[in-house]
Amino acid sequence: MFALFRLLVVGFVVLTVIYIALSVYSRRKACARLTEDWHDAGQPGTREDFVEAGLNDYDGSLRRKLILGVYVVPVMVVVTIIYLTNFH
Repeated sequence: MFALFRLLVVGFVVLTVIYIALSVYSRRKACARLTEDWHDAGQPGTREDFVEAGLNDYDGSLRRKLILGVYVVPVMVVVTIIYLTNFH
């Protein structure tokens, strides 16, 4: 039982580090894309306001929610492997 608890804790920590890294990477890519879009749009307003408005849209986007799959997919794979190993 202790081994299972240790696996869950270590797995959660590792998945959290991966989630944070993916979130930061994705947000930086979105920021770079928005800065490029600002230049292409003829620099309307200030760059900071344009990027901030775009990042607010990004925060509610599907891409941001899909990153949560970092937690779901590995857990489902482990559960499937355990099920197939023990019951088939």
